[in-house]
Amino acid sequence: MIRVLLAEDMHMVRGALVALLDLEPDIEVVAQVAAGDEIVPMALAHDPDVAVIDVELPGVDGLTATAELRRRLPRCQVLIVTSFSRPGSVRRAFAARASGFLVKDAPPDRLADAIRRVAAGERVVDPALAVAALETAESPLRPRELEVLRQFADGEDVADIAGALFLSVGTVRNYLTGIVTTLNARNRLHAVRIAQEAGWL
Repeated sequence: MIRVLLAEDMHMVRGALVALLDLEPDIEVVAQVAAGDEIVPMALAHDPDVAVIDVELPGVDGLTATAELRRRLPRCQVLIVTSFSRPGSVRRAFAARASGFLVKDAPPDRLADAIRRVAAGERVVDPALAVAALETAESPLRPRELEVLRQFADGEDVADIAGALFLSVGTVRNYLTGIVTTLNARNRLHAVRIAQEAGWL
């Protein structure tokens, strides 16, 4: 029996996935969570073989939670599921040591098959996404710029970002201006969208 932890914040989607997986004779959902910061504690409590984790979760995002889960419970394999087929997210998922990446609009039987394959130690990723991930450029932004842009994307204003990163307000503004220029964006919000679609955030 393959023991599965399911992390999905949309209740109806999570319920549907649990119902689908319960139909499989060799898969058992032993835990389910709605937020990223619940993943590691629940995994440590229930010892799943595979964690099925959505990228977009409240609290800690799915990829950050994946990296922590793989560090704390290395025997648990991770299958990332998302409604966003961004090539950059595939690279980030594998950098976090996920074993698979599946888009949510894949046929239902693909999920059970992917769970079985990652439980057996295989890597699973949509072939078209894999090719796109290899062809996508690395981020042209420096780590500090990505940090500033990530906080801006989370809705923080310039003063809050400056305080959190121990920078002056002017320095944060300069970073944001440089980011917009580097990404050839129209404005800061457009820069966020470019970075998100590329999977850099």
